[in-house]
Amino acid sequence: MPAPLLEARNLRKTFSAPASLLALGYSRSNGGAHSGVRAVDDVDLELATGETLAIVGESGSGKTTLARMLLRLIEPDSGELLVDGRDFLAARGAELRALRREMQMIFQDPFASLDPRMRVGAIVAEPLEIHEPQLSRAERRSRVVEILRAAGLGEDALSRYPHEFSGGQRQRIAIARALAVEPKLIICDEPVSALDVSIRSQILNLLRDLQDRLGLAYIFVSHDLAVVKHIADRVAVMNLGGIVETADTPALFASPRHPYSRALLSAIPVPKPQAKRSRMLLQGEMPSALNPPSGCRFHTRCPHTVERCRTEVPQLLADASGHATACHRVAELPPADAIVPSDGGFSPSLEKLVAAFSAREAAPKSGVGIMDALPPAGV
Repeated sequence: MPAPLLEARNLRKTFSAPASLLALGYSRSNGGAHSGVRAVDDVDLELATGETLAIVGESGSGKTTLARMLLRLIEPDSGELLVDGRDFLAARGAELRALRREMQMIFQDPFASLDPRMRVGAIVAEPLEIHEPQLSRAERRSRVVEILRAAGLGEDALSRYPHEFSGGQRQRIAIARALAVEPKLIICDEPVSALDVSIRSQILNLLRDLQDRLGLAYIFVSHDLAVVKHIADRVAVMNLGGIVETADTPALFASPRHPYSRALLSAIPVPKPQAKRSRMLLQGEMPSALNPPSGCRFHTRCPHTVERCRTEVPQLLADASGHATACHRVAELPPADAIVPSDGGFSPSLEKLVAAFSAREAAPKSGVGIMDALPPAGV
């Protein structure tokens, strides 16, 4: 079995808290001294070449902090981080620069992540100037044009500024910049959350197309589980700085095991008013990361809590299929039926229309178009 492209072990990061908060009593956690926010706590993950791993969870669960730690934009307090089997945290100088070339990032806000004083050509060319200084100006320009075209933009974009583009076009520029040095891994931090729904689907399809053509691996940070289901191969669910469940995407959506994962999936809007589904509504507020609960950090909102959950931290344990869950009662929980309904709810004519829109390859092969699926007048 080939070595993972990226491997993280026991990653931790604590941010210091203001003295004013500590003075209010947020100074002890889990029975020991604690002086800040434990944003990422003992996280393990692996990513294979060409794979998409999604990291999901509520706001404040540590997703973005973890993503930036994987690139060393935020230095971890402890743990190991291996890229292609090499120690990324120990790398310095030329070795660090070579490893950074293999890992790029697409940020959430495409307007904030692009320098408004630079033309698009200069923005996309900047990584090439750093990592391939031997290129001539003509060679660099040719590469930039090629990259912009791969991202769905024309040569006319070279001389324009970011504010002259729409949000979707700016995100394409950010994608082009990430592609410039031909990385193996791109970390996407909520890359479509600031975009309209119609533009969102274009960007997602672009990312998938680039992955198929270039063999890219993605870490996809998102709170939108409908998007995750569309693009990810595997999913890691985070809660208060720790991973509570990991599984292949179909397995997680068909049968989530951790109560927190079930609650997240049950909140996905489904455009099927008649569909029967189970809802799991969490009670109470999300605990403060300054003073997280002892034991399982989800026990204050979990409907299946027992005394063991309050005192003992559950380990993330995998079964034979690789589906891992950090829950003491995972074997005792009732099955997760109908959390995300797979069918039902639409009239037959609308089901046919939705199927026609969803089929990306079957329609051209069969000769059936969208217009063929429209219900007859009066239906």
